[in-house]
Amino acid sequence: MSWAKAKLITYGFLLGTAGVKILTSPEAKKVYTGVTSLGFRCADDLMKTVQTVRENCEDIVADAKAINEAKYREQDAHRIEEAKAILESAKEKNA
Repeated sequence: MSWAKAKLITYGFLLGTAGVKILTSPEAKKVYTGVTSLGFRCADDLMKTVQTVRENCEDIVADAKAINEAKYREQDAHRIEEAKAILESAKEKNA
């Protein structure tokens, strides 16, 4: 093994050891806690937005159903009138 490779391995070991110390330090834990707290707040805000969108979608669906029911009633009434007219003309032909 060459000295260059031995130096790289040593530097990697030292860097890894320092990295572990840095990542487990109290300051790093404060940062992790802050980031986690921010994540929870973002999740709460997202859920509020999702709830608002869901409520709006429910209103839209309800309005669309009401519109369709009115159209169906209108079509049924028109068909009934057409059927009555056909019956009246059939009665007149038979009379």
